[in-house]
Amino acid sequence: MNRVGVFVCHCGSNIADVVDVEEVVAYAQGLDGVVVAKDYKYMCSDPGGKLIKDCIKEHGLDSVVVASCSPRMHEPTFRSVIDDEGMNPYCLEMANIREHCSWVHKGDEEKATKKAQELVNVAVEKALFLESLEQSEIDVVQEALVIGGGIAGIQAALDIADQGKKVYLVEREPSIGGKMAQLDKTFPTLDCSSCILTPKMMDVARHPNIELLTYSEVEEVDGAVGDFTVKVRKKSTYVDWNECTGCGLCAEACRMKDKVPDGFDMKLGDRSSIYTPFPQAVPLKYTIDPESCIYLKTGKCGEEPPCLEACEIGAIDHEQEDEIVEINVGSIIVATGYDLLDPDELYEYGYGRSEDIITNLEFERIVDSSGPTEGKITKLSDGEDIESISFILCVGSRDEEKQTYCCRIGCMGALKHAYLIKEHMGDEVDINLCYTDIRSFGKGYEEFYRRIRGTDITILRGRPSEIKVDPDHKLSFNIFDTLTDKLLEIESDMIILVPALVPSEGAEELARKLRISQGTDGFFLEEHPKLKPMDTVKSGVFIAGCCQGPKDIPDTVAQASGAASRAMGILNKSRLENDPMIAWVDTDLCVGCGVCVDVCPYSARELNEVTGIAEVDEILCAGCGACIAACPSNACIHKNLTKKQIIRMIDEVA
Repeated sequence: MNRVGVFVCHCGSNIADVVDVEEVVAYAQGLDGVVVAKDYKYMCSDPGGKLIKDCIKEHGLDSVVVASCSPRMHEPTFRSVIDDEGMNPYCLEMANIREHCSWVHKGDEEKATKKAQELVNVAVEKALFLESLEQSEIDVVQEALVIGGGIAGIQAALDIADQGKKVYLVEREPSIGGKMAQLDKTFPTLDCSSCILTPKMMDVARHPNIELLTYSEVEEVDGAVGDFTVKVRKKSTYVDWNECTGCGLCAEACRMKDKVPDGFDMKLGDRSSIYTPFPQAVPLKYTIDPESCIYLKTGKCGEEPPCLEACEIGAIDHEQEDEIVEINVGSIIVATGYDLLDPDELYEYGYGRSEDIITNLEFERIVDSSGPTEGKITKLSDGEDIESISFILCVGSRDEEKQTYCCRIGCMGALKHAYLIKEHMGDEVDINLCYTDIRSFGKGYEEFYRRIRGTDITILRGRPSEIKVDPDHKLSFNIFDTLTDKLLEIESDMIILVPALVPSEGAEELARKLRISQGTDGFFLEEHPKLKPMDTVKSGVFIAGCCQGPKDIPDTVAQASGAASRAMGILNKSRLENDPMIAWVDTDLCVGCGVCVDVCPYSARELNEVTGIAEVDEILCAGCGACIAACPSNACIHKNLTKKQIIRMIDEVA
């Protein structure tokens, strides 16, 4: 058995205020195999590290137990400490007496101390049989994949490419730009959104280190950090993009011209079956929509499809098929953005019962000079002038039945829209803004709020009742204003809903392909909210922007640059050390049943065709333990987490 040293941390007062640290140390000193036990106020500090090193040297320790916080926070710190003193870094065990003890048992010091002692006891039982493990090395593919071509994906791709690394930027729409391309202005400075975004889109298009894969989706992801193999489906555009010049003659000639609802304009305008999403699209190439193209649906479109006749260079190819592209990368950044909650799910807001009840993103397209109404704000139901507009915030957000979280951008977006309405229409229109709480958290946001609040806008604190739609297209609702304690009836010509932000369509499927986690809200989950806000549980895969949770453009860009920096930490290395805390196979016990191969979520196992014995790919294995639980012959064994260790740990608390 190993000679074990136990080191108990006060964590300032986080642990010591609830747990009697001295009693825990005294208890540890009496455990079998423990040759020294010490405590210190901050064990993760330099003096704490020196204490551990001195004890390793003085007492000839073989393994170390640190009783402190979660290993997710400081396990690498303590591994480095013992490694510096010449001990194998994997001869470390941590007992979490903060999150698992002091933080959940405040007010009962006796029970908390007893539990801390038991946690230390269990950790010691495991530490008695810890073995030295050696790390293997893998070659790093010094190229990156960015999934999602919105502002987050654009920023991340540019940051990596500017540092000399090849980047594949995958976007499922025919053009990059994302939601930001649909915006007219950005708050609080009211800068033109396109004026900010378009130059960055052009930078991506002409960057020698970026390969654009638009109208494409990730099909499959294999491998591990440093060496991912990714299959990408390039969907058929039915246009040869190598030949297409973006002249637009095909769209002009299309029999479905101005008959297909335009998704970029939130279906408030129409386009042809062959289209580019918007005038500044990158790449500026045409795509045929197979759902609306007469020829692709029926095999006929007159004597000859007019787009074929119109295209002088012969770029139209109705026989084109999807293509699978396989790429090899060392790191992956996910920047898939967000969608808006469909207000149809909330009947009381009347969405769908009147053309004049719209979402904030639909209003963005209306107020935009390049939008379907060329910036003119009128009633969508009959084209009549508008005298009154009402905003309803927190539609589905901060709602126990829908999304409990704040969308973060709704308040400022509504204030921006109120300002733009006044700018376009002057004082001829009455504006009502119904809010739950105004949240102006960003730089310059509070000043912007005060500026808008000083204008002729009625701001009401409360949630409205069901919206009523009368035959004359008049809209009305009741609201109890909690600021004035009055019940008011509001009539409006247009109502703008501000829905919750939700994960983008396909997020769950992508999480499964990448083997990363999602939170209860569906957004991708970071490894640690403070220390690793851009990392995921899958090493080498990072997240940026609204795919991690609602945020504004400045925070999105900042996180994208941060994710790019994290990815570069991998790409700048020629070789990476692999974590040896993985499973292995006892060949004397393995019967070659293949159960472990079937249950492995990382495809890290296969049966040797010659011996019939299961083998482990150490690079792919993540040490999850699924194979160990499933193996009927006990041949699957986790390094430094053997059944012998587990049974001894259970026996101590049984």
